[in-house]
Amino acid sequence: MATRRSIGLIPFEAVSGLHEALRAAQETEIHAQNALAAARDAMGAIERDFHDAILGVKSQIKAQFSPDSDQVAALGLKKKSDRKKSPTRTGKEVASTA
Repeated sequence: MATRRSIGLIPFEAVSGLHEALRAAQETEIHAQNALAAARDAMGAIERDFHDAILGVKSQIKAQFSPDSDQVAALGLKKKSDRKKSPTRTGKEVASTA
């Protein structure tokens, strides 16, 4: 019994070659997706480190110069004295809202 070497009008070798090309393209795509995921994870870690560093700078400036200093305002933060005071509630107001 002879082996059939063509599928329809397309030779078996051509289909086999296309299948190999498809598998190679799929493998390349998987590698690219994995590289993207790794880069995204690395970027997220760097962003967290940067954010933590900025929070540390703000905290250090407040500790070194006081929360009401011009240096705090220079960072773009509100001075403690510029914050709106919350109204104090009397005992009568507290009882009526409860």
